[in-house]
Amino acid sequence: MSERNESKRIGAKQHKNSGRNTHKGDATWRNFTADFKEVGKSFTINKEVWAKASTDAIRNGADPIIIVVLGDSGIKTRLAVIELSLLESILDQLPPDSV
Repeated sequence: MSERNESKRIGAKQHKNSGRNTHKGDATWRNFTADFKEVGKSFTINKEVWAKASTDAIRNGADPIIIVVLGDSGIKTRLAVIELSLLESILDQLPPDSV
């Protein structure tokens, strides 16, 4: 997996140098600033990891998302980490019988 392939897979716009320039984060996807993490078996999320993703998103005027890709080869598991309040907001916008 590469950030480029994963960005392309979801239709995100990749940032030059993984956000080391003026546009922070790895990519922009919808209203999210995405940070991709490729890991073999596990990934630890902590306050520092979330703080960086959040800070990058704030600088871009977007919401933070961490996209974790688990697996070395073969089948990959892809997870998205977002704030619970944002998920609740998204679910509240859906028709009541759709959830």
